[in-house]
Amino acid sequence: MKIVPIIILFFLLSLTEACGPSIEQAATITSVAVSNTAAAWTLTFTPTNTPSDTPTPTLTITPTPTETMTPSITQTPTITLTPTFALPTFTVIMQAHCRYGPAKAYLHAGDLYPGDTGKVWGVDRMGRAWLYVKLDKYKYPCYVAKSVIDVQGDLSNIVPAPNLYLPHSTLYGPIQRVSATRQGDEVTVQWAKVSMTVDDDRGYFIEGWFCQKGAYFWSAIALPNQYETSYTFTDEGGCKTPSNAKIYVVEKHGYTDPVDIPWPSP
Repeated sequence: MKIVPIIILFFLLSLTEACGPSIEQAATITSVAVSNTAAAWTLTFTPTNTPSDTPTPTLTITPTPTETMTPSITQTPTITLTPTFALPTFTVIMQAHCRYGPAKAYLHAGDLYPGDTGKVWGVDRMGRAWLYVKLDKYKYPCYVAKSVIDVQGDLSNIVPAPNLYLPHSTLYGPIQRVSATRQGDEVTVQWAKVSMTVDDDRGYFIEGWFCQKGAYFWSAIALPNQYETSYTFTDEGGCKTPSNAKIYVVEKHGYTDPVDIPWPSP
């Protein structure tokens, strides 16, 4: 009978139970150990830093350079210089009139006396016998006959002058009942008389363009008083431009508004 071994085994178990913890204590120790281990894990846990948001880079806009247009080359025109020259001068050699136009038919614009001086500004449109001048003693230009002055200088470069502004009169009305009739190359112009005082009366004035021998020319006619109410012109055919004329009443202060003459064709 193996009683001794059994007794020894029992003794050993008792000794172990007496020296070690009870089952409950062992469970508690195990729980604490687990807890301590967990705490150790928590204390020794090194958190991984979550990287902060990567900043969104600011878009830098590089401006596109403005295209510089290459200018086209414009040719510089060649300037032709007009040669300058000194205006001819003149000296009056006999007493005469400076007039509002290039004919004796125009009213007096100023007196001329021997020794008066001035400059020549132009020639009459027909380039014949009258000059457009500026006297030193007057502020305005007028026309003078070549025959009464002595010109110093070259007239070949002087250009034709414009018509002068005729002094206007409103003392009398324009001419009434103007008519014209043709008999071959003769054209007779007629009009109604305009009554004026003797002091004012300077008659009538007709200017126009007419045709003779195939040439188109300008002419001016003065009728000396209010009683002469007709005038006959020689006007032929053969010119490219039709003839035409105007008529004025004239008194000592100036001219009334002109009236067109109804000119008959050849």
